[in-house]
Amino acid sequence: MLKTLILSTTALALGVNVAAAADLSDMSWDDIVTQAKSEGELTWYVWYLEDDLRRFVKAFEDEYGIKVTIPEGTGDSNAEKLIAERSRETGDIDVFSWGYNNFETVDLAATFEPLEMLPEDNDRVSKLVGIDGQGYLLAFWGNQTGIAYDPAKVAEADLPQTPEELAAFWAANPGKFGFNYEKGGSGPSFYLNTLRNLTDVDFTDGEVTDEKMAQVVEGFKFFNDNAENYVITASNADSIIRVSDGELWMVPGWEDHLAGLQKRGEVRPELKFYIPEMGMSGGGNGVAIPQNAPHPAAAAVFINWLTSAETQSKFNVDFGTAPMHAKADDSHALISNDQRQFRQPWAVEPFRKAVEESFIENVILER
Repeated sequence: MLKTLILSTTALALGVNVAAAADLSDMSWDDIVTQAKSEGELTWYVWYLEDDLRRFVKAFEDEYGIKVTIPEGTGDSNAEKLIAERSRETGDIDVFSWGYNNFETVDLAATFEPLEMLPEDNDRVSKLVGIDGQGYLLAFWGNQTGIAYDPAKVAEADLPQTPEELAAFWAANPGKFGFNYEKGGSGPSFYLNTLRNLTDVDFTDGEVTDEKMAQVVEGFKFFNDNAENYVITASNADSIIRVSDGELWMVPGWEDHLAGLQKRGEVRPELKFYIPEMGMSGGGNGVAIPQNAPHPAAAAVFINWLTSAETQSKFNVDFGTAPMHAKADDSHALISNDQRQFRQPWAVEPFRKAVEESFIENVILER
């Protein structure tokens, strides 16, 4: 539905704010910075960690004298606003953030300004999880699902790496491994990648067919046969808290989520994180400038700052994210670079949704 709505308004958007984009592309970077300071403000639509990000961008505000406003909102509500404002000559959004895979559902050229006005920097990330930003989109936040564990209970050498090893761990340690199936993507990443390993189904093909679904259902037997030995948690946060409290020993989680909780002292700092060799999904979030942004120069300067090596290194320190710049320092990441070879792309819609709904019906509701 979201893709239909956005593409249906393409014609309306093509002529919106084209002059502003052209003006920036004809200006030197120094002149763009001067105009940005004259604009004096920008609004960044990002849907998570709003309070933490408001504190984080204070460094940008101090450096450039440009105020950054981050409204409250969800990813869906922000996207709906982007759609609703497409026909307006001037909208409310200067910088729009979304999951990188979500940007695949929009016509980038009809929705956003090209970022050709930014200083050249080939070390920024514009291609992620198989999606090419095509000059309109840059990654600023790298995230990764994996498994958080208590090293006092599970030695690194004993970490399960395959579905077969997981089943053995569950049998030897019943009730000590848990995962969520809703309210966060770490649990779905875990069971989707387990199913990917157990079947020959191509999860990167979004087509839903009876044959593909029948193969996936065969993989459900793995979870049903082991149902007594694992726990279902309520959410991403519930999983991590229960490991920190000692109730569980291992749970799927997000690298950046765990790092943030540890930094704020909300969970034990000794918890560790890894990506099993069977693979788990990762990606990141991107930023773009809507064609009708009210403060396009300020938005450009902000994105240049946000995606710089220095800021990406700071993101790694403050949030535990995987830096989206080749020259950034990632030494504060929870996992080593060699483990990132096991990162898998997310299952493609609508196949992903079909599998998740079937998993709930045939595994969760059957427990």
